[in-house]
Amino acid sequence: MKTIDINCDVGEGIENEHLLMPYISSCNIACGGHFGDQFTIDKTIQLAIDNNVKIGAHPSFPDKENFGRKIMDISDVELQESLILQMQLFKKRAALKNAIIHHVKPHGELYNLIAVDQEKAILFVNAIQQVFENVKVYVPFNSVMENVALENRIEIVYEAFADRNYNDNLTLVSRSLPYAVITDKAQVLRHVKMMNDESKVRTVTCSEIEIKADTFCVHGDNKNAIEILQYLQENL
Repeated sequence: MKTIDINCDVGEGIENEHLLMPYISSCNIACGGHFGDQFTIDKTIQLAIDNNVKIGAHPSFPDKENFGRKIMDISDVELQESLILQMQLFKKRAALKNAIIHHVKPHGELYNLIAVDQEKAILFVNAIQQVFENVKVYVPFNSVMENVALENRIEIVYEAFADRNYNDNLTLVSRSLPYAVITDKAQVLRHVKMMNDESKVRTVTCSEIEIKADTFCVHGDNKNAIEILQYLQENL
């Protein structure tokens, strides 16, 4: 039987992790860039351990003011140093709990940027390699980040978004648009089933584009996240 991995971005101040964890199988924990500190990391790692959820680091632009959802005008050196520090902190906190770090998933605008920008994708991979060994990285299908990771012998996990709409080039619809986020549970289910069963996604222009997905993300800050996750578990 094929299993479907559902992941959530957590440790981001929503304080709903205890409700999310029973319905997911992997999580991405904010490690101080867009949100988080030692306390939130420790608390969220423990919740993941208690619920047998795979643990991932969720680094981002060091921009709490904009929640990591804008490209920062900082140098490559500053960005790489910040990413390394975020992941080192996460690695240290996980080690104190004997927790296995399964993956790394970039957050927000950093995720979108390294999907299309080779220079920044290389920077991100270099940061990972300076902190972790044998860690997987969550990447979008047919992205620059996918190719850079494979070239550097990093195992990839294809990620698709259960609660986000797609453009025809497989980029995510900008959050500045009202239809970027899907909040209807039935629509999310149809979205996931098509991507999982047919390896296609229906975009905002109603085109059907090839996609691959090993894990599906439901955002923890989606206003209907709990309802969506319960519905997915009941119907998948």
